[in-house]
Amino acid sequence: MSAPDTAWPLGTVTVLGAHILDVLGRPVETIPPGRGSVRLREIRATAAGTAAGTGVDLAKLGARVLAVGAIGDDLLGDVVVAAMARHGVDTAGLVRKNEAQTSATILPIRPNGERPAFHVPGATRLFTRADVDLEPVRASRALLVGAPDALAGMTGGELADIAGAAKASGVLVAVDVLRPGRPQDLERLAPLLAVTDWFMPNGDQLLALTGRQELGPAIADTLALGTAAVAVTCGADGCLVAWPGVGAPVKLPALEVEVVDTTGCGDGFTAGLLAGLLAGPDPASTAALDAAWLGLACGALVATGLGSDAGIENLGQVLDFLSGTQPAVAGRIKEHMS
Repeated sequence: MSAPDTAWPLGTVTVLGAHILDVLGRPVETIPPGRGSVRLREIRATAAGTAAGTGVDLAKLGARVLAVGAIGDDLLGDVVVAAMARHGVDTAGLVRKNEAQTSATILPIRPNGERPAFHVPGATRLFTRADVDLEPVRASRALLVGAPDALAGMTGGELADIAGAAKASGVLVAVDVLRPGRPQDLERLAPLLAVTDWFMPNGDQLLALTGRQELGPAIADTLALGTAAVAVTCGADGCLVAWPGVGAPVKLPALEVEVVDTTGCGDGFTAGLLAGLLAGPDPASTAALDAAWLGLACGALVATGLGSDAGIENLGQVLDFLSGTQPAVAGRIKEHMS
């Protein structure tokens, strides 16, 4: 794993996978019939998806972020690039596909923060192994494979080859999924998860992927594939963290905030957890749980605004927020970063 520099305290992180344009409006209580209209308080467009959304959050936290994925050769793609570049993300690894529009989602946000979604899969499905330059991936401190379940243009073996090449160079490999999925999807992703350091699905996704009814056995199934550690987000119930030898998964409670929109909370958690791991030592130590606490803080802050890029300003702001309930954790992370 290459060392961080002073300009980017977390070093370089490559985010590979789904790059989606989200268009969000709130608060939406009803969809008016016919040509009816409703006044909203706020409408925003953001770079989202388990690669792009997490990448923006990581850039805010102090990482040099390289975006790798497929977008359409369209205005929507231009907006995704501009939204990421605005936060300092390097978008040179995004390839344009003429055959499909940029992946996009319309999200009417309910007053309680819930959000139904209208989604076009778009160019994400056309991303292929030939589109990936391994040299910058190998030079990163971490690789996040975001939404491998949505990358229909790659086989599980090809995804594993990319992750394996990164891991052989000392790169921390993390994986997050986009959809609820099915056991067939887990079978496809098994070679990738076998070389993964951290798998970070939400609870519903993990249950759907494994076909289990309880998260404990579902986590055990994932670890049995060779994944080094698992962090499962559970919404208002916080998260579960597990790795071989720890025994039962460790449960951490959610941090309370006034929820505006839950879009991107999982991406915020992933960004925070990765930041915590890059700031600290061995993931099979206290640092793993500290990193999960940082993930929970980032996910909670994202929920306080509209869109996946809301809430998080920088690492110092997140640590100040975390200090309110977990001062020892925040202190250890600050010490690792000094």
